[in-house]
Amino acid sequence: MALSLGYMGVDAALKNFADWTDRIAAGELPFAKPERPQGVERNMVVTMWDFSTPKYYLHDGISTDRDNPRLNANGPIYGAPEESTDLIPVLDPVTHTASQIRHPVPNPKTPSSTDLPMQPSAYWGKEPIWDGHSSIHNAMMDSEGRVWFSARIRPAPNPDFCKKGSGHPSAKVAPLDASVRQVSVYDPKTGKWQHVDTCFSTHHLYFGHDANRTLWLSQGGPQASVVGWVNTKMFLETGDSAKSQGWTPVIVDTNGNGRRDEGDTRLTAGFYGIMPSPVDDSVWGQSMGIGFGRLDQPGYLIRLVPGPNPSETTLAEVYVPPEGAWSPRGIDMDLNGVVWVPLASGHIASFDRRKCTGPLNGPGAASGKLCPEGWTLYRMPGPQFKGLDPAGSANHAYYIWVDRYNTLGLGANVPIASANGAESLLAVVDGKMVDLRVPYPLGFNTKLVDGRVDDPSAGWKGKGLWTMSGTRTVFHNEGGTQNRPKVYKIQIRPDPLAN
Repeated sequence: MALSLGYMGVDAALKNFADWTDRIAAGELPFAKPERPQGVERNMVVTMWDFSTPKYYLHDGISTDRDNPRLNANGPIYGAPEESTDLIPVLDPVTHTASQIRHPVPNPKTPSSTDLPMQPSAYWGKEPIWDGHSSIHNAMMDSEGRVWFSARIRPAPNPDFCKKGSGHPSAKVAPLDASVRQVSVYDPKTGKWQHVDTCFSTHHLYFGHDANRTLWLSQGGPQASVVGWVNTKMFLETGDSAKSQGWTPVIVDTNGNGRRDEGDTRLTAGFYGIMPSPVDDSVWGQSMGIGFGRLDQPGYLIRLVPGPNPSETTLAEVYVPPEGAWSPRGIDMDLNGVVWVPLASGHIASFDRRKCTGPLNGPGAASGKLCPEGWTLYRMPGPQFKGLDPAGSANHAYYIWVDRYNTLGLGANVPIASANGAESLLAVVDGKMVDLRVPYPLGFNTKLVDGRVDDPSAGWKGKGLWTMSGTRTVFHNEGGTQNRPKVYKIQIRPDPLAN
């Protein structure tokens, strides 16, 4: 919070927030009134379950394989509890029962969230309600139903094979001294865990479409210098963390010769969102703008082309949003290879590289401005800050997910942004915004969704989106210290009264 106030200027920020508080206390209402649901927005069906405990929170969760929404039909939903606990909450939506699986901590020196500097809580006093070691940020399911987590398994200093002087192919190019989060995998069929000791830090994770079922991982941090991957086929066969992983710096071909060499530009542009392309071998990501990244550079959309020897041959293309838009956060792609991102300027944007008409490397490539024609902007609903361009919005989203297989019912390849600034899901359907809002209880703060088909013969009842509450302060919502994190199933029926 102090960092955000600093960007505004501490004195000006305190004055404006104090004035805002005084005006609310005096009875002032917002100058814009929210619109009631219209059209298909009225056809939304929401089913909710409680799970986990009142002291813990969820970052997000997973229900199925990203590329096969019929996997794990009617099966358990797994949560990612981040710093709050090592107990992974699990929901059985058929029997309506909740359980927990303990994430193992193989290294007893692994840091704990109890070590974090915390002030007394108005709700919990001095009790340290979070006690997690594994810092599970995200979960992803593979084609066999195993659940992969970005999770901490040890202290930050890296093993020697990651560092300068190592013979590891990636360490020769970009040696790494520390990683704050690694990878774990849980097999529900056997109940067994395995851990991948990655040299690079991990954050969001998605599988590629190659024979090795490569798991690509962002680092998340603003100063991250590499993008990493795990050959999951090799790891599951051998258990060898070192041989199964690799990483590459982000290097733009600014001399335009089509290969990586000394004349190119290396960027400190850590991937936050990441997504392997469904149409070719490229991997797309986005880096954060100055507000989150704390680097004096814009947020980029980044395309990596690994090449035959990724540690040494990967090249990157970077793109910045057009004039009047800025700062992407989160990324996904539709089955046509079009990239979708939410923007801090209050837009959902698409980027279609097929529309680019000029060169995408050479001089000027590191600026990110070589293909403005690739962008299309869609304004998020809601008011704009007074005095700013009304083409934007004060609304904002945490991440985005593309419903490639019509699991919600709004159509295939529909992008859906997790608008936690407005407590809704925002979908772009035929160029128009559909705003899906959970009316009760208030506090629908979700960070990511996925979609599953449980019964393809059951129409709208046999499929839907799965998501969960992502706020770290569940006890601020109705129910206080008795409130628990929630799982939501979102469906669209043919009309508001359809059964």
